[in-house]
Amino acid sequence: MVVKAVCVLKGAGETTGVVHFKQEGDSAPVEITGEIKGLTPGKHGFHVHAFGDNTNGCISAGPHFNPHNKNHAGPTDEERGSDTVHGNGVIKKNKPWELCIDGTCMIKYRTDDLGKGGNEESLKTGNAGGRLACGVIGIAQ
Repeated sequence: MVVKAVCVLKGAGETTGVVHFKQEGDSAPVEITGEIKGLTPGKHGFHVHAFGDNTNGCISAGPHFNPHNKNHAGPTDEERGSDTVHGNGVIKKNKPWELCIDGTCMIKYRTDDLGKGGNEESLKTGNAGGRLACGVIGIAQ
Protein backbone atom coordinates (compact mmCIF):
# COMPACT_ATOMS: atom_id res chain seq x y z
CA MET A 1 0.00 0.00 0.00
CA VAL A 2 1.33 3.44 -0.95
CA VAL A 3 0.81 6.24 1.55
CA LYS A 4 1.18 9.83 0.37
CA ALA A 5 1.11 12.95 2.50
CA VAL A 6 1.66 16.65 1.90
CA CYS A 7 2.54 19.67 4.01
CA VAL A 8 2.01 23.30 2.95
CA LEU A 9 4.45 25.47 4.89
CA LYS A 10 3.81 29.09 5.80
CA GLY A 11 5.73 31.33 8.11
CA ALA A 12 6.44 34.86 9.09
CA GLY A 13 7.56 36.95 6.16
CA GLU A 14 8.05 35.31 2.81
CA THR A 15 8.91 31.75 3.86
CA THR A 16 6.59 29.28 2.12
CA GLY A 17 6.83 25.81 0.68
CA VAL A 18 5.31 22.44 -0.09
CA VAL A 19 6.75 19.13 1.10
CA HIS A 20 5.58 15.74 -0.24
CA PHE A 21 5.94 12.40 1.57
CA LYS A 22 5.58 8.98 -0.04
CA GLN A 23 5.93 5.53 1.52
CA GLU A 24 5.44 2.29 -0.41
CA GLY A 25 4.72 -0.23 2.36
CA ASP A 26 5.00 -0.17 6.15
CA SER A 27 8.71 -0.94 6.36
CA ALA A 28 9.80 1.01 3.26
CA PRO A 29 11.72 4.28 3.49
CA VAL A 30 9.72 7.49 3.34
CA GLU A 31 10.66 9.56 0.32
CA ILE A 32 10.55 13.29 1.11
CA THR A 33 10.73 15.92 -1.62
CA GLY A 34 9.79 19.54 -1.67
CA GLU A 35 10.76 23.12 -2.16
CA ILE A 36 10.85 25.94 0.36
CA LYS A 37 11.17 29.56 -0.71
CA GLY A 38 12.10 32.71 1.15
CA LEU A 39 14.88 31.23 3.28
CA THR A 40 18.00 33.17 4.17
CA PRO A 41 21.19 31.70 2.64
CA GLY A 42 22.64 28.75 4.55
CA LYS A 43 21.27 25.61 6.12
CA HIS A 44 18.07 25.36 8.12
CA GLY A 45 16.77 22.51 10.28
CA PHE A 46 13.77 20.58 8.98
CA HIS A 47 11.89 18.67 11.66
CA VAL A 48 8.56 17.01 12.22
CA HIS A 49 6.75 18.03 15.40
CA ALA A 50 4.28 15.94 17.36
CA PHE A 51 1.01 17.83 16.98
CA GLY A 52 -0.92 18.96 13.93
CA ASP A 53 -1.96 22.05 15.86
CA ASN A 54 -1.02 25.45 14.44
CA THR A 55 -3.73 27.43 16.26
CA ASN A 56 -1.10 29.54 18.01
CA GLY A 57 1.27 29.58 15.05
CA CYS A 58 4.15 27.13 14.94
CA ILE A 59 4.58 27.11 18.73
CA SER A 60 1.45 24.99 19.31
CA ALA A 61 2.91 22.10 17.29
CA GLY A 62 4.64 20.85 20.44
CA PRO A 63 7.99 19.04 20.65
CA HIS A 64 9.70 17.01 17.96
CA PHE A 65 7.89 13.86 16.85
CA ASN A 66 9.93 11.23 18.70
CA PRO A 67 7.82 8.09 19.21
CA HIS A 68 10.76 6.01 20.45
CA ASN A 69 12.17 8.68 22.82
CA LYS A 70 15.65 8.63 21.26
CA ASN A 71 18.33 11.31 21.28
CA HIS A 72 18.39 13.76 18.38
CA ALA A 73 20.96 12.77 15.74
CA GLY A 74 21.85 13.12 12.07
CA PRO A 75 20.47 11.42 8.97
CA THR A 76 23.37 8.97 8.77
CA ASP A 77 23.40 8.19 12.50
CA GLU A 78 21.87 4.83 13.34
CA GLU A 79 19.96 5.98 16.42
CA ARG A 80 17.74 8.62 14.84
CA GLY A 81 17.54 10.75 11.73
CA SER A 82 16.77 14.39 11.10
CA ASP A 83 17.04 16.59 8.06
CA THR A 84 18.67 19.75 6.90
CA VAL A 85 17.22 22.07 4.29
CA HIS A 86 19.86 23.89 2.27
CA GLY A 87 19.58 27.58 1.46
CA ASN A 88 18.14 26.77 -1.96
CA GLY A 89 15.16 25.21 -0.19
CA VAL A 90 15.43 21.70 -1.66
CA ILE A 91 14.79 18.71 0.59
CA LYS A 92 15.84 15.23 -0.41
CA LYS A 93 15.70 12.22 1.88
CA ASN A 94 15.23 8.53 1.33
CA LYS A 95 15.86 6.70 4.59
CA PRO A 96 13.64 4.57 6.84
CA TRP A 97 11.58 7.09 8.76
CA GLU A 98 8.18 7.04 10.41
CA LEU A 99 5.55 9.08 8.63
CA CYS A 100 3.67 11.27 11.11
CA ILE A 101 0.28 12.09 9.58
CA ASP A 102 -1.31 14.99 11.48
CA GLY A 103 2.04 16.12 12.83
CA THR A 104 3.61 19.42 11.75
CA CYS A 105 6.57 20.02 9.43
CA MET A 106 8.82 22.74 10.78
CA ILE A 107 11.59 24.82 9.24
CA LYS A 108 14.02 26.29 11.78
CA TYR A 109 16.06 29.49 11.69
CA ARG A 110 19.45 27.79 12.00
CA THR A 111 21.22 24.65 10.91
CA ASP A 112 20.75 21.51 12.99
CA ASP A 113 23.86 20.40 14.93
CA LEU A 114 22.60 16.79 14.65
CA GLY A 115 22.87 16.13 18.39
CA LYS A 116 26.59 16.88 18.47
CA GLY A 117 26.41 20.30 20.17
CA GLY A 118 27.63 18.99 23.52
CA ASN A 119 24.58 20.03 25.55
CA GLU A 120 21.20 18.67 26.60
CA GLU A 121 19.24 20.85 24.14
CA SER A 122 21.32 19.49 21.26
CA LEU A 123 20.20 15.95 22.14
CA LYS A 124 16.53 17.10 22.08
CA THR A 125 16.33 19.62 19.23
CA GLY A 126 19.70 19.93 17.49
CA ASN A 127 19.98 23.58 18.61
CA ALA A 128 18.32 24.64 15.35
CA GLY A 129 16.70 27.72 16.85
CA GLY A 130 13.24 29.20 16.53
CA ARG A 131 10.38 28.08 14.33
CA LEU A 132 10.48 29.88 10.98
CA ALA A 133 7.65 28.20 9.06
CA CYS A 134 5.30 25.28 9.63
CA GLY A 135 2.33 23.34 8.28
CA VAL A 136 0.25 20.30 9.19
CA ILE A 137 1.04 17.00 7.46
CA GLY A 138 -2.08 15.56 5.84
CA ILE A 139 -3.01 12.62 3.65
CA ALA A 140 -2.57 13.33 -0.07
CA GLN A 141 -4.16 11.74 -3.15
